[in-house]
Amino acid sequence: MSRPPITKTGAERLRAELERLKSIDRPRIIAAIAEARAHGDLKENAEYHAARELQSFTEGRIAQLEALLSTAEVIDVAQLKPGNRVVFGATVDLEDEDSGVAVTYQIVGDLEADIKQRLIAVSSPIARALIGKSAGDSFEFTAPNGVKHYEIIDVRYA
Repeated sequence: MSRPPITKTGAERLRAELERLKSIDRPRIIAAIAEARAHGDLKENAEYHAARELQSFTEGRIAQLEALLSTAEVIDVAQLKPGNRVVFGATVDLEDEDSGVAVTYQIVGDLEADIKQRLIAVSSPIARALIGKSAGDSFEFTAPNGVKHYEIIDVRYA
C-alpha cells in the first residue's frame, strides 16, 4: 500500500480541522439534534432532518480525515536539502513566457492541494513538468487549454 505524501504544514492543517470537527462542530450538532427532538413530531421536523444530515456529513469528514492522517507520509520540507532543484514541497516562482505573468506555486501532496491558495498537487501536469528542474530552466507542459511555456525564476523551501 502506498503512502500519499503530505507536507508538515498540510498535516497540521488537517489535524486542526479534525480537532475543530470533534471538539466544536460535533457537540454543537448533537445539541441541535436534541433541541429539534424536543419540538416533537420527527417526521415533519425540518430542523431535525437538517441537523441529522449535517451530523452525517461531519462524521463522514471526521472518518475521512482520520484515515488520511493515519496513512499519509508527513514530509518536513525544511529538512530537505535538494539545492536549487524542484522537488516535493518546493515553492516555485514562475513566469509565463507567452504573457509575462508571474505566478508562485508550492508543490504539495494530493491531500492538501488547493489552487486558490497556490498549492498544486505533486501529481498535477505542471508539478510533474517542474520536478527535477532548477532556477533558470524553461519548460512546457500541456494544460487543459493548450501547451504552456514557463521559466523558473526561483526555487525555495520553507
